[in-house]
Amino acid sequence: MNDDQLLRYSRHILLDEVGIEAQQRFLDAHALIVGAGGLGSPVAMYLAASGVGHLTLVDEDRVDLTNLQRQILHTTQSVGQRKVDSGRQTIERLNPDIRITTLACRADAATLDSLVSDATVVLDCTDNFVTRHAINRACVAHRVPLVSGSALRFDGQVSTFDARSPDSPCYACIFPPDENFEEVACATMGVLAPLVGIIGAVQAAEALKVIGGLGKPLTGRLLMLDALSMQWDSFRAPRQTSCPVCGDASHSPPHTA
Repeated sequence: MNDDQLLRYSRHILLDEVGIEAQQRFLDAHALIVGAGGLGSPVAMYLAASGVGHLTLVDEDRVDLTNLQRQILHTTQSVGQRKVDSGRQTIERLNPDIRITTLACRADAATLDSLVSDATVVLDCTDNFVTRHAINRACVAHRVPLVSGSALRFDGQVSTFDARSPDSPCYACIFPPDENFEEVACATMGVLAPLVGIIGAVQAAEALKVIGGLGKPLTGRLLMLDALSMQWDSFRAPRQTSCPVCGDASHSPPHTA
């Protein structure tokens, strides 16, 4: 780290649990952020401010006026721009020393397979189960930690899945891909603006803990927030041996006659 970096990140370095060693790990890390909307906004801004050296933003959408109530990466002047381009401008103003890669495309299986393999940590900031499961499969395949968050109306949830640990569940252990979960979106149900900030900030904190080897991440726990009562609940989420993605059967050799 140079003198400017030592000053910029001094409040991290003052923390005994972080110090220069973990801050250097932040600088050396690559965080893949899928989704540059309500959750991706605080995630990207906090990771950039914290000095995560390489951020990759993936989002195919453009900024719409309805996004501005909660998607703080973007401004009124961003309306009509691609979200990844607007996000890049905000992040560069916040911390010009980090590297930013942007992809204005849908996060399909092939794209994720390529991107996840090069990431230190992946942050799922999307809003649909198909993409969530595709991200999870790629993270399990490449043994890359995944921090997943969601927010709708007044309810939020976040968890960390670490395929490097044999005891860690994956996203599919909690939300099996063959179950018919109701697909709802804030475009039809609404969402409290600060809720995505709260959940996104927790995701960013979890990512820094994973990168820096700090504390105890939310591996094996699902943290849920009811913002109306401001009540947090934490539930154990064990690994399922029958999981089609990370379970024992998924790693068994194919049957031959």
